[in-house]
Amino acid sequence: MYEQLPNNILQSASADHIAAAAEVIRAGGLVAFPTETVYGLGADATSDAAVASIFDAKERPLFNPLIIHFADQTSLATTVELNEEAKQLARAFWPGALTMVLPRQADCPVSLLASAGLETLAVRLPNHPLARALIEAAGTPIAAPSANRSGEISPSAAEHVLQSLGDKVEIILDGGPCKVGIESTVIDLSGPTPALLRPGGIAREELEAVIGPIALSDGSEDAPKSPGMLERHYAPSIPLRLNAKKAGPGEALLAFGSTVSARHANLSRLGDLTEAAANLFAMLRMLDQPGFSGIAVMEIPHTGLGVAINDRLKRAATPP
Repeated sequence: MYEQLPNNILQSASADHIAAAAEVIRAGGLVAFPTETVYGLGADATSDAAVASIFDAKERPLFNPLIIHFADQTSLATTVELNEEAKQLARAFWPGALTMVLPRQADCPVSLLASAGLETLAVRLPNHPLARALIEAAGTPIAAPSANRSGEISPSAAEHVLQSLGDKVEIILDGGPCKVGIESTVIDLSGPTPALLRPGGIAREELEAVIGPIALSDGSEDAPKSPGMLERHYAPSIPLRLNAKKAGPGEALLAFGSTVSARHANLSRLGDLTEAAANLFAMLRMLDQPGFSGIAVMEIPHTGLGVAINDRLKRAATPP
């Protein structure tokens, strides 16, 4: 059994801490770690008990599948069936902020609980050196949804994980702020037509430039094939009002662009959607305070990464 690191579960990304975190994974424990998108809550994807502990720690519905993270395509190829479209997208975007839903191999070692009993699996190769080092050191694929309580704002910094999950995780590897800041794009390649299940860090237009037209999911929650498809998700504790021109009485303003002087927060004064995506979850957390009656969010363009930003905001604004 691993020896618990002293003082705090929040640890720097040293070789010793990565090795200790990998030992926690192999022992069936939970480790939070950074990816380029958001921080993940990781466990051994091949262990039913370890995967169950993710659902327990997050208070996550068991019908909501997890994304499985791999260090390389060699280990992934024995787990899912890669069709030609998947191979093309892998060459173009892996490692990176793209998750593909693919049919499980007949002898797939990943827990069925991780895929909510479905015969498909959501898989990704993260493009973050610390994430890849942890997966390689653990020697097993890692199931890792966002490292926060289910439905709450996703964590884009190690401190966010500590605030949300506290001592439910054994080690948090601190890799600094996440570069992308919103979750991966999820595309379903298990059927006859590619379908976008969740917009994210890679725009739909970029994917279509590689494999051609991609259908949009109907958003059904009956049997979601990936995370992030629930109607209410990513939500702060106070109401969120979208497409606001200004803050109302008692509201905090989450601005966008240079046309307004925001005394609370601005996703990007330059109107840069990449910067806005990276700031989204951190700024929502910053404004989610009892001193405000709600958060008014200015309009975000529905282009490129703006599609993913608006998807997160729409789900966050859905009443409980």
